[in-house]
Amino acid sequence: VALGQILAEGLEQRFARLKALERAFSKDGVPSLLIEQVLPEIEAQANDLLDRLSGGSMSVRFNTVKDYKDKNRSGQRETLDIFIADANGEREYELFSGGEAFRINFAIRLALSRVLARRAGARLQMLVIDEGFGSQDADGRQRLLEALNMVRPDFAKVLVITHLEELKDHFPARIEVEKTPQGSRVSVA
Repeated sequence: VALGQILAEGLEQRFARLKALERAFSKDGVPSLLIEQVLPEIEAQANDLLDRLSGGSMSVRFNTVKDYKDKNRSGQRETLDIFIADANGEREYELFSGGEAFRINFAIRLALSRVLARRAGARLQMLVIDEGFGSQDADGRQRLLEALNMVRPDFAKVLVITHLEELKDHFPARIEVEKTPQGSRVSVA
């Protein structure tokens, strides 16, 4: 009987340790703690860039918990909501124009890339912007160019794909693609 009791106690201890590990690696455990730890840094970086892209009129805020909608449940559930504010107050992402949405996306993506690269001990090597300028008005294009100049030292290469002729002079090196009846022709300027 004593051996059986010792074995049972050993199994109970092992089961308790496994339950603790299960809790630690669940969505409410270590992954949640890591996200909560890094989000303020991503938010700060995104807001720094968004401040420059919007002339100080826009900001983002991340929220990781919210109350349950079901009145029968108490407490809060985990989420990742992104709130965007401008001179008119906080609005849903879908209510921002295409140019504003591009600036918001650009700021969040670049902030996330910077934080991930820093945590990995790596350097961001290349930034690619595909047709981002077309969604901007003249003021938005100017702010985006200023933001690119600001982050350019962070990258070995910056590649901007655009059809806007007025932007050509803003970039010292260009690969120009011209469509012809015989196919595309590429030249380096």
